[in-house]
Amino acid sequence: MPIRDLSGEKVRRTGEELVKHLESFELDLKFTAGVWFFSPAGGRFHDRYVPEMTMEEKLDIAVGLQKYGLVGLEAHYPNEVNEDNIDLFKDLARDTNLRLIMVAPFIFFDKQFEFGSLSSPIESARQAAIERTIKALEINRELDTDFAVVWPGIDGFDNTFGQNHPAARDRFAEGLAEAMDAVPGVRICIEPKPYEPRANIIYGTTAEALLLCEKVEALLGNDENRARVEAGTAMMGLNPEVGHVMMAYEDLASSFSLVCEYGRLGHTHWNSQPLGNYDQDQNVGVISPEQNEAALYALKMAGYQQHFGIDINPERMPVDRALINCMDALKAANERINKLDHARIVECVENPAENRGILEAILIRARHPDATGLSDLS
Repeated sequence: MPIRDLSGEKVRRTGEELVKHLESFELDLKFTAGVWFFSPAGGRFHDRYVPEMTMEEKLDIAVGLQKYGLVGLEAHYPNEVNEDNIDLFKDLARDTNLRLIMVAPFIFFDKQFEFGSLSSPIESARQAAIERTIKALEINRELDTDFAVVWPGIDGFDNTFGQNHPAARDRFAEGLAEAMDAVPGVRICIEPKPYEPRANIIYGTTAEALLLCEKVEALLGNDENRARVEAGTAMMGLNPEVGHVMMAYEDLASSFSLVCEYGRLGHTHWNSQPLGNYDQDQNVGVISPEQNEAALYALKMAGYQQHFGIDINPERMPVDRALINCMDALKAANERINKLDHARIVECVENPAENRGILEAILIRARHPDATGLSDLS
């Protein structure tokens, strides 16, 4: 598939123009899911609670979820998709239209990446990470995916003293650019996370990830990649995850809109997470549902047209039930925001002095439509 155009996310609208957009544009909830969580393994402190599944069993479950809105799957190379089973995914796309929309290089677990992958000061480890990223990009190209996700989970530091931070950031960006130039024409979406498993992960916040995008694109040397960048195509984008954003104590709507402001929101990952804390990957809407609603509204304002990926860890319920719950939570939230009085909301935001407390009153009524005894909203 051609690289998706993200430039529409950058359009600025105010006043009547924004109201007209909000009244006419609705988010298209096209859901994807990572096959890695269909049979979660044990954690650091407990054994696995669900039996292992073959890839065929996982894909059978996924096919049954199409009627609920699942349109795509996500996987890692070489763990879930590789040269030996790639035909399985080709057959799936041909027979069911359920396809892999992205393949991520698995560069954060192996012992050789103990001191980092693309940023590692150990050249043999760094080269291994570059080579695996290249292989993953080749798989993306063969499967005609939309993009590849890179998560620098093991790249970072524990003790900051004496760390050569610029050198580590340079190694990471240069390694990413080298892999992209080896397999031109494949977009990479970086997935920032502030910590875990490293105490501090490189490019771990939304703003840092945006800086990485600019840095990598400036380093690209392949003619095809350079032509795309110079034509305004974002070869680097973001795949922010709700949980990771909340771990960084960021506001979800503000962070998502910041990525849209630069036309780089290539994908989104949805789950639930308290501010800070360890990465929980709870079902969508279980914690801070108001953050989900605000984020969805920010995406509606920006005209976001990409997928909604579900990234959860359903250790204690069937994966199909968990995914249905998550998709239902997003559908319900989306329905609520579509029914809002958009003209009045825009008026509240653009003229706050004349509308003190009105926005909050609107949201109370939207979230509790059957409540009785409420005051008149004048």
